[in-house]
Amino acid sequence: MSQKNNVNAGIALMIGATIVFALQDGISRHLAGAYNTYMVVMIRYWFFAAFVIALAARVPGGVRAASQTSQLGLQIFRGVLLAAEICVAVFSFTILGLIESQAIFICYPLLIAALSGPVLGEKVGWRRWAAIGVGCIGVLIILQPGSGVFNPLAVVPLISALMFAVYGLLTRYAARRDSTATSFFWTGVAGAITMTAVGVWFWEPMASGDWFWMALLCVSGTLGHWLLIKCYEMAEASAVQPFAYFHLMWSAILGITIFHETLRPAVVLGAGLVIAAGLFTLWRERRKG
Repeated sequence: MSQKNNVNAGIALMIGATIVFALQDGISRHLAGAYNTYMVVMIRYWFFAAFVIALAARVPGGVRAASQTSQLGLQIFRGVLLAAEICVAVFSFTILGLIESQAIFICYPLLIAALSGPVLGEKVGWRRWAAIGVGCIGVLIILQPGSGVFNPLAVVPLISALMFAVYGLLTRYAARRDSTATSFFWTGVAGAITMTAVGVWFWEPMASGDWFWMALLCVSGTLGHWLLIKCYEMAEASAVQPFAYFHLMWSAILGITIFHETLRPAVVLGAGLVIAAGLFTLWRERRKG
């Protein structure tokens, strides 16, 4: 579909997507706190796979055309990597909470910028490296290594951010030869197969009331991806991407009101530096584009 370039509609859809994804994170934290993380992610992926197959069936040529790729190994690895990243992210919600996890995770655009040189061969100038450095300082302020309040488990969302950054770079690399529909198809299918192979061994009975939350988790995941797809159809990524940082604000609201988390001053300061560095990096890419 051709891009309409309606920036206002794109921004509204991006903000809507961040609200849905924050709700998804909150439900994931609730369910993973009561049940095995692998099982929760597995059921979520079943619905995600059904969604991507339904989308693929609507493109010209159907599922057969969407699944055709000359880089099958890369596409499968992308799907497996994202599934593993989601497991790590959900685990971090249960051990650190939404606020701390998301405050660290939002450094992933800077990791993508840093790795785009060695992985994709893109030129990374001194301004971008300076922004990456500022972002790293922000993460260190959040982590507070060397202080009495440092929690070694805070490294978990950092690992999640690194995994997601590599996934993003591989997606960009795959796009050189495959369509978005093909990459999206293999993301859902490869992830669902992987999580089923792992999660089925950790199946445990779920309370009837929690099946409602599981259904809502699956619906929110599907809705969030749909909103993102529509968002990028409406406007250029560089115009709407800065509004993705609203995700952290919604997660903080959920963490404080529902899960009684606290907002440390160091998290506010560090997250502010990370967001500022990320926005500067986006601005530089837009100018270069």
